[in-house]
Amino acid sequence: MLIRLEHIEKTYGTADHPVPVLHDVNFAMREGDYYAIMGPSGSGKSTLMNILGYLDTPTKGKYYFEDEDNSRASDTQMARIRNEKIGFVFQSFHLLQRRRAWENVALPLMYGNVPKRERRERAEAALTEVGLKDRMEFYPTQLSGGQCQRVAIARAICTDPKLLLADEPTGALDSKSGQQIMDIFDGLHERGMSIIMITHELAVAKRASHMMHIYDGVLSGGDDK
Repeated sequence: MLIRLEHIEKTYGTADHPVPVLHDVNFAMREGDYYAIMGPSGSGKSTLMNILGYLDTPTKGKYYFEDEDNSRASDTQMARIRNEKIGFVFQSFHLLQRRRAWENVALPLMYGNVPKRERRERAEAALTEVGLKDRMEFYPTQLSGGQCQRVAIARAICTDPKLLLADEPTGALDSKSGQQIMDIFDGLHERGMSIIMITHELAVAKRASHMMHIYDGVLSGGDDK
């Protein structure tokens, strides 16, 4: 298994005023799987995404990644896992406006101390995969929303991650651009990438191989469609 969550719970607040968000979440994912997780606002899906992406730790339970329990990983360990094994795609792109497209893509490689020449080569390969080789030198302000999201996807895949996490990747886009983004995810899945996508759009979720729902912190579903 690539991922295994066992009885995960997450509670915020204080001992006197606890705010439970996730309740006994259990989940297993094989390498190469493509999951969509749907849920309304406040359902706990962003908290779950943060735990899956090592941006947060569970209050209770165990999180196995490649059969290693990292449930109580330190900040340094979580940063290493994020940089080496997980790619992130967010609704709002999170691109640096004063860096060109290839420089934005290469940022994770820079943090991983990859030499500059190799960074540019790998950024070019990733931008080519998402259809933006001719926009390498463009700044985000010179790109459309759909193109910015493709740059963000290229950034996420340039490290060849074990897992790609996407949080509402089409949420800020028009329908045509959203379709193009989902075509890219389909292609990534076809070449074997493991993907978990958070979305509130049923049409987007149906593109995945497995669909799950989260309501009031309880995760359910996951069978093959």
